Amino acid sequence: MTVTKDPFYRMLVERGVSRRAFLKFSAAMASALALPMSYAPRIAKALENAPRVPVIWLEGQDCAGNTEGFLRASHPTVAEIVLDTLSVDYHETIMAPSGEAAEKSKLDTMRDYNGQYVVVVEGSIPIAENGIYCTIGGRTFKNIVEETCAHAAAVISVGSCAFDGGLPAAAGGPTGAAGVSSIVPKSTVINLPGCPMNVQNLTATIVHFLTFGAWPATDPLGRPLFAYGQLIHDQCERRAHFESGRFVEAWGDEGARKGWCLYKMGCKGPETYANCPTARFNDGASWPVKTGHGCVGCTMPRFWDQMTPFYGRLPKAPGFANDVTADQIGIGLVAAVTGLSAVHGVASYARKKRQKNGDGAGPSPAAAGPASDESADGAKGIQA
Repeated sequence: MTVTKDPFYRMLVERGVSRRAFLKFSAAMASALALPMSYAPRIAKALENAPRVPVIWLEGQDCAGNTEGFLRASHPTVAEIVLDTLSVDYHETIMAPSGEAAEKSKLDTMRDYNGQYVVVVEGSIPIAENGIYCTIGGRTFKNIVEETCAHAAAVISVGSCAFDGGLPAAAGGPTGAAGVSSIVPKSTVINLPGCPMNVQNLTATIVHFLTFGAWPATDPLGRPLFAYGQLIHDQCERRAHFESGRFVEAWGDEGARKGWCLYKMGCKGPETYANCPTARFNDGASWPVKTGHGCVGCTMPRFWDQMTPFYGRLPKAPGFANDVTADQIGIGLVAAVTGLSAVHGVASYARKKRQKNGDGAGPSPAAAGPASDESADGAKGIQA
C-alpha cells in the first residue's frame, strides 16, 4: 500500500513524540500481537516508513461506544499514534465537515484510493423493511455499507453490533439487525467484537498489516487469533481461586471482598474467547472481572441471547462432566491437590529412606533402577 505523502514516523516527530515513546509503542504492539519482543524492532522499522492508511469509518445502529474507546486510546495518545497511523478521512462523529461536504470527503477517498482504503464499520446494519430503520442522507445504511466496502482493501467491524447485530439483533428486535460479514460476504472482513471492542486490538490489527503486509490470522468467525485465541478463563487473575474452590456466593460477601472467583455469580469467562485480562481497558488499568463484575461474554456470537441470564452461572465448567456443578468443583479440586501432596510426600519419604539405607551415599547400583522407576511413578502421579 503506497497511499500517502509522508511516512508515519516523520509525523510523530513533528508532533514531538520521542524516539523512546515510539519504541515503547512498538514493543506494546508486539505484546498485543502475541509476538516475541524480538519483533519490536521489526515493527518499529516497518512503521518508520509506513504510509498512513486512509480510513472511512461508518456508524449504523450503535451507541458510539467504540468511537469513544478509539478517542481515548493511548500509548502515548490517540492524536499521536492512532490518528497518525490511520488517516481518518470520514467519520461522522469527529469530522469537521457536514452534509454534502462530508459526503464529498468519503467519495473522494473511495475514488482516489480505490482498493487501498480501509472501512471501519461500527454498529449493526438493519435489513428489515428494506433497511428503513437506519438511513443517512436519504439512503439506507445497508446500501451505504455495500457501496463503500465494495472497493475497500479490507473491512474491520468494531464492536458486537457490527460483528453479528449485537443488542439490536437480540430476540424481539424489530429492525432485522445484521453484522457486516453477512452484508458484504465477498469482502475481507476482520471482526473485533466486544461491547465495546478494545482499541488496542484495532491498533494492533492495523500495525500487523503495516508490518507484515497481511492481515492477522483469524478464527472461523473472522476474529484475530492474537486477541480472540484464548479463553478469558485461562488468563484470568482469579483463576487460582477457581482451582481452589473459592467462589463469591453473594455480592458483597467475604469472597467478593477478597477477590474470589465470580463463576457462581454468572461469569462467562469459561466460555468466552478474548484477551481482556491481558489487554484490559483504560490504558491497561483494569477490566470488568478485576473490578468485581463477571464477564458477560460480549465477544461471542449472539451474546445478548446466548449468555443470558448474565447473573446466572453456567450449567457446568469446561472440562467437567455434564453432571458436575460448580458446587462440586471446589471440593473435588481440593481433594485432588491433597491427594497429589500425599503422593509427593510418600515418594519423598521412600527416596530419603533408601538413601539412608545406603549410608548416605545414595542408592546402590542394584537399587538404582527400581528407585528411578518409583520416582518416575510419583512424578507422573503429580503431573496427573
